[in-house]
Amino acid sequence: MVRLQCELGLSCASIKSYKTKMWSQGYTPLGGSVWWSALVAGGPLIALLVLLGVMRKPAWVSALVGLGIAALVSVVAYGMPAGLAASAAGLGAVFGLFPIGWVVFNAILLYRITVETGQFEIVKDSVGGITDDRRLQALLIAFAFGAFIEGAAGFGTPVAVAAAMLTGLGFSPFYAAGICLLANTAPVAFGSIGTPILTLGAVTGLPVDQLSAKVGQLSAPVSLFVPAYLLAVMGGWRALKGVWPAALACGGAFAAAQFLVSRHIGPQLTDILSSLAAIGALLVLMRFWRPADGFDLEGHHAGESGEVKRHPGRVLLRAWAPYGVLVLLVLAWGFGKGWLGQASVAVPWPGLHGCVVRTPPVVASPAVYPAVYSFEWLAASGTACLAAALISAALLGMRPSALGGVIRKTARQLALPMVTVAAVLALAFLMNYSGATATLGLAFAATGRAFPFFSAMLGWVGVFLTGSDTSANALFGNLQAVTAGTLGLDPVLMAAANSSGGVMGKMISLQSIAVAAAATGMATSEEGKLFRFTLGHSVLLAAVIGLVTALNASL
Repeated sequence: MVRLQCELGLSCASIKSYKTKMWSQGYTPLGGSVWWSALVAGGPLIALLVLLGVMRKPAWVSALVGLGIAALVSVVAYGMPAGLAASAAGLGAVFGLFPIGWVVFNAILLYRITVETGQFEIVKDSVGGITDDRRLQALLIAFAFGAFIEGAAGFGTPVAVAAAMLTGLGFSPFYAAGICLLANTAPVAFGSIGTPILTLGAVTGLPVDQLSAKVGQLSAPVSLFVPAYLLAVMGGWRALKGVWPAALACGGAFAAAQFLVSRHIGPQLTDILSSLAAIGALLVLMRFWRPADGFDLEGHHAGESGEVKRHPGRVLLRAWAPYGVLVLLVLAWGFGKGWLGQASVAVPWPGLHGCVVRTPPVVASPAVYPAVYSFEWLAASGTACLAAALISAALLGMRPSALGGVIRKTARQLALPMVTVAAVLALAFLMNYSGATATLGLAFAATGRAFPFFSAMLGWVGVFLTGSDTSANALFGNLQAVTAGTLGLDPVLMAAANSSGGVMGKMISLQSIAVAAAATGMATSEEGKLFRFTLGHSVLLAAVIGLVTALNASL
């Protein structure tokens, strides 16, 4: 009877005999050794790295195989009941499709509407009118405009929008995707109106203003050089040396604003004000300065004549209207989440909610692990994107039949990427509820005095797994704070390191790669190449955050 009630979604904790029926997590299933257990727990991640990076399999194949291995590890090594494992994977898959897949679908739908109506050609001409230099276009769109969208919406929207725009401007799909993934690092810790920091404060009980200031302190030094690093990746020193004033202005303005706003205002407006500072700095600089050299990016294409067309102001206003509507709506959605969230539906997940117990040392005392799916159909950022798409279709005079055709094309384009996103989130949730993710966290915590460096790497693993800095903070934030207290370190610094280091895992998370590939129209066979392209940069930048954290811990 107890098992039946649990499978029907009733909380096991509400049943008198639950202590004999609930399943408790154990974090060292292999002989009590955290290191051997961590090796087994990391099996799905190792499989993903090998399949994508070595065997060059498509992301959706790699994700499904990784999910299968995670299921074996959970059931065989950790002793998780098969029913619980299936339910956890199901919750993750649904979360992957909504809200994450929902954002991606509607962001790309908006882009395709502008393409089908011919407006994106005008957008492209207007950007070319500001600059036809590929390096400056990358700074403006991938870094600065992408950071603005990250601050307003997050959850995959900036990569989807910016990568699609760069492809439309003539960047090769591969470089457009890679550049946007690299650029979507500096702003992620403060994305979606500060959601990752607010989540970190909620799970740790630490003051949000202190966490915000500390994350800004760790992130700003990296934000300063990310634009220059981005250009160096595009074409080495030859690409950077001709536009170093722009890279310095862009990175300097963003980093300064990020440091000051996070410290004196709070996390909610950090990305928005920082990105506006970067855009403003670039536009002011380009009124007085232009690069003296030329630069050609491999694989890009241009118009037949190479000349930029000039358009009247009203034509430009109409062409940019969809993106203006998008910005206004995602801002409104971000600040109105409390009101819009009242329409959300909380669903205790069948067969999982209240059926798993987390145990020390991950938590101070045994506690039920909740599993509630929040269906935020109105408050989701993807709904703001859908509203922007529908309004834009009406403003641009698109007939309903034509809009239906664009929706069908977008659905076909995103079929396999959605499989990837659903499978990876299923894998992540399964590892969370089985205790495998906690085992990895305990292994990092066992590094002792080297923990400040590995604290950032733990956040990196969390975002690689979940594709979300918010989720990684919810997953490891409290473990970071508890471990810091045990080792005599500053818990605010260690919790902040989780968020700051985590952002560097965003570029290699399979759902981010799937979003970027879908937005640019890349073939699924190219996703492994994209993963290999970003992997080294991801590890390097995460290590830089780790070193910055270690330096701060020693002061």
